[in-house]
Amino acid sequence: MANEPRQLQRSVNGFIDDVTEAMREVIARLPDIDGRRLEQDVATEAFNLVAALIDVDQSHTDDELWGVIFAFHRWLPHELGMAKADDLRRTNLFVGKAAWLQQPSTMLQILTGADRRFGTTHSRIYYDRAMHVAFTVAALDDAPSRAELQAIDDLRARMLAELGDLPASPLTPGGPPNAGESIPGAAAGGAPAAAKAGQGATAPNQDELPPARPIEELLAELDDLVGLESVKTEVRLVTNLLRVQQLRAERNLPTSPQSRHLVFTGNPGTGKTTVARLLASIYRSLGVVHKGQLVETDRSGMVSGYVGQTALKVMEVADRATGGVLLIDEAYALARGGEGDFGREAIDTLVKVIEDRRDQLVVIAAGYPDEMADFIAANPGLASRFPKTIFFPDYTGDELWSIFAGLGEKAGYHPDADAEKKVRAWFDAVPRDKGFGNGRLARNLFEDSVARQATRIVAISDPTDDQLTALEAADVADIGQGPRHSNAAPTTPTAG
Repeated sequence: MANEPRQLQRSVNGFIDDVTEAMREVIARLPDIDGRRLEQDVATEAFNLVAALIDVDQSHTDDELWGVIFAFHRWLPHELGMAKADDLRRTNLFVGKAAWLQQPSTMLQILTGADRRFGTTHSRIYYDRAMHVAFTVAALDDAPSRAELQAIDDLRARMLAELGDLPASPLTPGGPPNAGESIPGAAAGGAPAAAKAGQGATAPNQDELPPARPIEELLAELDDLVGLESVKTEVRLVTNLLRVQQLRAERNLPTSPQSRHLVFTGNPGTGKTTVARLLASIYRSLGVVHKGQLVETDRSGMVSGYVGQTALKVMEVADRATGGVLLIDEAYALARGGEGDFGREAIDTLVKVIEDRRDQLVVIAAGYPDEMADFIAANPGLASRFPKTIFFPDYTGDELWSIFAGLGEKAGYHPDADAEKKVRAWFDAVPRDKGFGNGRLARNLFEDSVARQATRIVAISDPTDDQLTALEAADVADIGQGPRHSNAAPTTPTAG
C-alpha cells in the first residue's frame, strides 16, 4: 500500500510546485492579486481537486485516504498531522467535496485571463498537472469506478472550455510539452494505417511507423466529430480507464483485467469506422497494441465455401490486424447460414485467435443492434470477450446539415440560405428506418449537389468566383428524389 499513496504525494507536489511558479509569474504582472499565501492557496486548490475526485463515488478507500495523508499532511497539519485512514473516514473532511468539480476554478480563470492578455501558457501547466493528479487519484485503487472516470472526463471538458482557443490549449496544435513527471499517455500516440481485408494491404513494420500522436490530439479529433455525444463519452471513458491502468502498470501495481474488445451497433454511416480508427490510435498510444493499424473485413473476408479454407482466411486477416485493431463489419452475418455454411467455423477460429493474441490484437464487431445479439450468442466465448457495447445513434437533421455544410467548407462551396432550407427539408423527409444512410447520405447529397451545380455553371459564359463556389436551391435534389450518385463511397470522417 505504501507505494500507491506516495505516488499521489509526488503528483500533488508537482502540481503545487509548477502552478505556484505559474501564479508567481502572473502576480508579478498583476500585482493587484494577493500573493501573500500563494503556495498555501495552490495547495488548497490541489486538496480540493483530490478530495472532490475521491468523493465522487463516496467510497473513500484506505488507499485514497492514506494518499491524502501523505500528500497534504504538511499543508493541513491540524486535520492530517496524526491522522490515520479510519480517522479521516469519521470526519466531514470529504463530505460534499464532489461539488467542487461543478464550479469553475478561480485560479484557472486567473491563469487563462493572464494567458490571453500576455500571450503566456500558464493555464496549460495547470491543465496538465490537474489531469495528472486526477489520473493518479483514480490509480490509487485496483479498478476505478465509472463515477471516477466520468468525473475525470467532466474535469477535462470544463478545463478545456475555460482554455478555449488559447495557443497552448490541448485542442490546438503545437502546445508546449508536459513538464516534469509524465502524464499517462499524454505524449505518445500512433497514426493508424487502415487496410481492407482481401485487398492485399498489410500494416507497416513497426520501424516504419510515423511519429506518435498525443492522446489529447486524438481526443480533440474525437470531440470534433459531428454528433455522437454518447459514443464520444464512452470512448473517453474507455480511454480514461486505459490511462489509469497504464499508470498502475508503469508502477508495477496490480490491475483488474479488462477485455479491450468492443461491439459497435447502429445503422450505416454513423461513424463506426471513424471511431474504430481513432481507437486504434488511442490503443497504440497507451500500449495496448504496438502498431495501431485498423484492418476492416466482413463475412466475405473471413468465410470460404470450401472445407479447411475458412480457418486459413480468418488467420490471414488476423495476421494483418495483429498489432492493431480488426473491425468486422456486419459481424452477425458470420452466425447466419444453413447446413454446410462455414460462418460458425469462422467464429470459432476468431475466438481462438482472440485468446491466443490477447495482448496483440483488439477486435471490434459491428452491425445492426438486434442482429448483433445473434453474433454474441453464436459461441459461448464471445459474451465474455465482448463485454461492452457502444450504440451509434442516427444523426439528427441538424447534425446531417452540419455534415453537409462541413463538407462544403472543406471543398470551398457555400450553400446559400435557400439551399440550406432545401437540404434541411430533404433530410427531414428521408424515412428513419433500418439502413438509414446517415453520414453517407449527407455526403451523397453533397456530391450530387456539386455535380448539379457544375451543370448549371457551365451555362454561364464568365462565372465569378462567388458563382463558382455558391450552392443554390436549384442544385439540391428535390425532396423525395435520391442523389444521382447514391452509391458514392463515403470518405468523410463522419461516415463509417
